[in-house]
Amino acid sequence: MNRTRAVVIGASAGGVAALFTVLGALPLGFAIPVVCVLHLPEGRDSHLAEVMQRKLLRPVVQGRDKEPIAPGMIYVAGPGYHLSVELDGRLSLSQEDPEHFSRPAIDFLFESAADAYGRGLLGVLLTGANEDGARGLAYIKQSGGRTVVQDPREAQVALMPEAALALHQPDHILSLSGIGQLLATLEPSEC
Repeated sequence: MNRTRAVVIGASAGGVAALFTVLGALPLGFAIPVVCVLHLPEGRDSHLAEVMQRKLLRPVVQGRDKEPIAPGMIYVAGPGYHLSVELDGRLSLSQEDPEHFSRPAIDFLFESAADAYGRGLLGVLLTGANEDGARGLAYIKQSGGRTVVQDPREAQVALMPEAALALHQPDHILSLSGIGQLLATLEPSEC
């Protein structure tokens, strides 16, 4: 099995609670960087990073343009900007058109991360009310990465996981606690 160099997670409706469950299962020494996109309304400041850091007791920051991705960090997208991963391992922000009525969009992050990490990427798609993330998750799989979809039967809103399952067969379909347990067992790449 390939070692994981990065994890990307996408969610929409019901996603904050889902992220707390999944990321709350990570062990203290978890060194793999995690980059998250949660659909956020534009025109408002987001306090998601601060709230997550307080609740998870882990380093969580809102992704900044040209910021190098560091081991053990959790990055979240801010409102009004797509968050992507550059080939050199840095984050990038852009204001390209919304995808699936969203900016930040999950597909945008997933596809860029697949190009940057290839087989070293694990993509996770959680609860949500549209099809964002389905195409990006399939692209991660086509690029050699591994994919996980939240079991739609337990998702607060099943549309997003169902859209992903309609496009490809993921490596795992798991409950939130199962996703957290899977992530906790990952070993970082030595690359």
